[in-house]
Amino acid sequence: MESKLLIIAVIILGVIAVTRLMKVYDLSSKLGNKNEAEISERHNRLNANLLLLFCASLFIGFLWLIVHFGWSGRGPAASAHGHGLDVLYNVNFAIVLFVFFLTHIFLFYFAFKYVRKPGVKAYYFTHSNKLEVIWTAVPAVVLFIIIIFGLRSWNTITDDAAPEAIRLELFSKQFDWTARYSGTDNRLGKFDYKLTTDNNELALLTTNTIDSAIQNMDYGINGIHDLEAKLNNPELVVSAKERSDMMTTLDRKGRLIRLLHQMKGRHDSKNDAYAWDDIIQKDTLYLCKGTPYELSFRSKDVIHSAYFPEFRVQMNTVPGFPTRFKFTPDITTKEYQDANKDSDFNFALLCNKICGGSHYKMKMAVVVLSPVEYKAWMKTKSLATFKDKYFAKAE
Repeated sequence: MESKLLIIAVIILGVIAVTRLMKVYDLSSKLGNKNEAEISERHNRLNANLLLLFCASLFIGFLWLIVHFGWSGRGPAASAHGHGLDVLYNVNFAIVLFVFFLTHIFLFYFAFKYVRKPGVKAYYFTHSNKLEVIWTAVPAVVLFIIIIFGLRSWNTITDDAAPEAIRLELFSKQFDWTARYSGTDNRLGKFDYKLTTDNNELALLTTNTIDSAIQNMDYGINGIHDLEAKLNNPELVVSAKERSDMMTTLDRKGRLIRLLHQMKGRHDSKNDAYAWDDIIQKDTLYLCKGTPYELSFRSKDVIHSAYFPEFRVQMNTVPGFPTRFKFTPDITTKEYQDANKDSDFNFALLCNKICGGSHYKMKMAVVVLSPVEYKAWMKTKSLATFKDKYFAKAE
């Protein structure tokens, strides 16, 4: 406490001292009949020289940061498409650096060269069509080239995945990720948000999940029967607003249950198998080196952003609007650790959107295994399918 008071006292005294010094400077200027707007030639030359010194310090510090922390600080790519994106990024960065150094060299050099000189009047330059065309056309051509290469890269990594690619879904909600592997048939089961229940967080579509959702809508806590009983109970005293809210909820659930019954009437039970063998995985996402993946993304609540820094993958996950991305890991976690001499390193799936109060902890560990290791891991999940984990008694 005493140290804090001492710091505050020092700050206050420092402000007072600076204020008094400024007052002394004003008084000395008045005594010398000196206009405060007048700058001496000596001060002009000093400022010009200081600008050159500042320019040199800026460039030296910038170059030191690049040498010390790396060209971009993002580390080597760990996916097949990531290397091409790094080339495109490096080209962009090189262009930006070239323009940065060029413009700042001219900026500080001109400030030094054209410092005010006694008897020399500044040349008033109004306009030049030639210069306008040059500094409009050159950036336009450079941007056109960058955009063409960028679109080509984007189309390559977002077009249809190969038939042999593993289908994998990432489900996001505040504040965690859930992975769903497509199982032995390599086909993800369908889903519908109306089927979301405690034992079907991902809202997967099967005969059993439809029945479970109907049962929950009818007889669950605050279900239709529960709400009707409360509204028809003469002994239950509720306010007009509470009764109105209950009526609104009952109306919504009535519409939903009608949609569920329609869904059940249209559903083909043969499609259940696509969802039953899906593997639900939390905490850690396991991938196989050299295997192409097609990632599908969903969100339960708000917009999130699936971000794999080392794989150069980022895709928004939008409620009600599934998105997708494809990539191929080309190095295992162990190989990446050895190459970078960092035994503590791990790949990670992060959320790159500020999605709420606990956004900072919304992440999932990612481990890339060799084909042999991945095959062995998949064998351990043979009894961890959606059917085994959530509907073990389903037939």
